[in-house]
Amino acid sequence: MANPFVHVELATKDLEKSKKFYTSLFAWKLEEMPDMGYTMIKVGEGTGGGMMEKPDPGIPDIWLPYILVDDVATTTKKAKALGATIVKDVTEVPGMGWFSVMIDPTGAAFGMWQSKTDK
Repeated sequence: MANPFVHVELATKDLEKSKKFYTSLFAWKLEEMPDMGYTMIKVGEGTGGGMMEKPDPGIPDIWLPYILVDDVATTTKKAKALGATIVKDVTEVPGMGWFSVMIDPTGAAFGMWQSKTDK
C-alpha cells in the first residue's frame, strides 16, 4: 500500500490512567521520552504509536492516526487545496521526521508523517 497508517497517537487528559488501562488490557510495552513529554507504544508487530497529555483542554481525548507520505509539505498543501483544514502545519520532530495534522472535509482528523530517512 502506498500510504499506510504508520503511527496512532492518543492525546488524553489523564496520561497515567491511560497508560495503566492500555498496558493492563494489551501486552504493550511503553517507552518514556521525558524530554519530549511523550510515551512511545511498542506493540511488537504492526503499527505502534504514542501517548501524550492533550495539548488543549478544549479538545476531546482522541486517538489520531498518522499516514506515511513521501513529502509532508507537498501533501499537506494538496490536502488543503482539496478542502482539508490544517490544524498543525508541517512540524519537525528533531532527528525523526516531520508531521502535520488536519481535519478532512467531512470532519475526520488525521495526521501525515514523513520519516527523516525519506527526505
